[in-house]
Amino acid sequence: MAASANGLDAENQFLQRKTSASTSSDGNKETTRVGRKRVTSLMRDSVFVVLIALAAFILGWWISSIILTATRGQWVVRTVFAWSFLLIIAFRFIPNSVVTEPITAVWMPYVQVPWYKLPRTARLTIGWLCLLAIVFGSAFGLPLTGNSDYGHRAISVLGLFVFQCGFYLCSTNRSAICWPTVIVGLFLQQTIALFVLKTGAGFSLFKYIADLANDFLSEADVGATFFFDAATVAKGWFFVNVLAAVIFFIATIQMLYYLGVMQWMVKGFAWFFFKLMNVSGAEAVVAAASPWVGQGESACLVKPYVDIMTPSELHLAMTSGFSTISGSVLTAYVALGVPPQNLITSSVMSIPASIAISKMRIPEVDDPITRGRIIVDRGEPGKNQPVNALHAFLWESYSTNVLTILSLVAAINAVLTWVGHGFGIHQLTLQLVLGYIGYPVAFFLGVPSNEILRVSQLLATKLIENEFAAYLELSSIQASSNPLSQRAFTIASYSLCGFANLGSLGIQIGVLGALAPSQGRTIAKLAPSAMICGFISTLQTAGIA
Repeated sequence: MAASANGLDAENQFLQRKTSASTSSDGNKETTRVGRKRVTSLMRDSVFVVLIALAAFILGWWISSIILTATRGQWVVRTVFAWSFLLIIAFRFIPNSVVTEPITAVWMPYVQVPWYKLPRTARLTIGWLCLLAIVFGSAFGLPLTGNSDYGHRAISVLGLFVFQCGFYLCSTNRSAICWPTVIVGLFLQQTIALFVLKTGAGFSLFKYIADLANDFLSEADVGATFFFDAATVAKGWFFVNVLAAVIFFIATIQMLYYLGVMQWMVKGFAWFFFKLMNVSGAEAVVAAASPWVGQGESACLVKPYVDIMTPSELHLAMTSGFSTISGSVLTAYVALGVPPQNLITSSVMSIPASIAISKMRIPEVDDPITRGRIIVDRGEPGKNQPVNALHAFLWESYSTNVLTILSLVAAINAVLTWVGHGFGIHQLTLQLVLGYIGYPVAFFLGVPSNEILRVSQLLATKLIENEFAAYLELSSIQASSNPLSQRAFTIASYSLCGFANLGSLGIQIGVLGALAPSQGRTIAKLAPSAMICGFISTLQTAGIA
């Protein structure tokens, strides 16, 4: 009996200790939850105070700039920038419905509903007529400039139609092509060109953005001077100047990612393409991000969905990367004499073009998981973002590719030159061979007849080596006694603005394959097609420009 009583007492004591520990644990959890709420509330209040102070500072700066600025151009630019930031801050506290609901109240009953009441055939007919009107109107309704003439403009228009017919004929499913997406994409490409190249406001705006980006990236020279010296930096060496700009750009992008600014910017552009071109949210995000962060990195913004993307989505993701350049290499090409507004205009124009071309080549026949929504992945807090390692990998890959491919091409050219001597040909090179093969392509761009071969050789250099080597060759041509004409130079500078080359092909396969291992074979199969589509999209941009 005594032993039984002792056992009951021990059991009661154990239960009391367990209940006490459980109560203590629950109390600790509740205390932790309350503490977290207080910290979150404090952080929210701190962000509110900082944003209000920042808004007051920007408003004060704007008022001061109006009073002190003499020129109208500076006043307009400063007003646009100041009020853009003020609106961004304001809409952190104001619901979007304040703007969207009035627009929807007008758009839906007076535009969208009547438009979709029309038969699909009628809507497509109107779309084609609008596209043809802007193509022929921009080609033949505007005054001639430089050494341009209506004959070469007609050839450029013909080339545009030849490219589209080619994509239609080699489409994987012609009956599934979404023609509204194609029409809107080509129309936007023409519209951007007209706005930038044929209006003073558009040209000034893009030139200002280009100069601002170039000035910003050139600040990396200060850091390069610290590690080397001013004389070395002034020589413009690729390894010194470009490496400094790339590191500076990567650091800036990472900071903007951390602050959420990049996500906000990309999501805004993605919403625009998502609404206008009826692409999935993942496609819109990758396409919108490509000119900012470049190929590969843009896919990291939707990394949870890469492994479940449809073949059409993967093809578009790669095409958009091949058809643009990233901001990190902008300084290098500007240093070679390429106008910065040409580079930025080409990248922006190529976004809708790459979407239209990709969707014609490989139409969507599945149901994308991100259709109808836009999601930008921010990664897991407290962990290294994959984009950090990816940036390093891409720079290493880019540098290695420049070294390896240039050396390999030089070796091939040495062999071809040796073989050519046996036939009495003293300048037989890979660029010359591919230049003749690409002669019809350069012809359809509207290049003056006596300069077609030179431009086609530049396109060959870009495709088999990279765009940097091609721009370097273009710079040498312009510095020679026989430079390209204004029209040929403009076409060449636009045509070379993209990552569509054999080296980037390997980078795209490697990066997307790492993000989506289960889709490795599909990615490798689609990559060559995406490279050609990205290459043609930049050519279309050049012909239009």
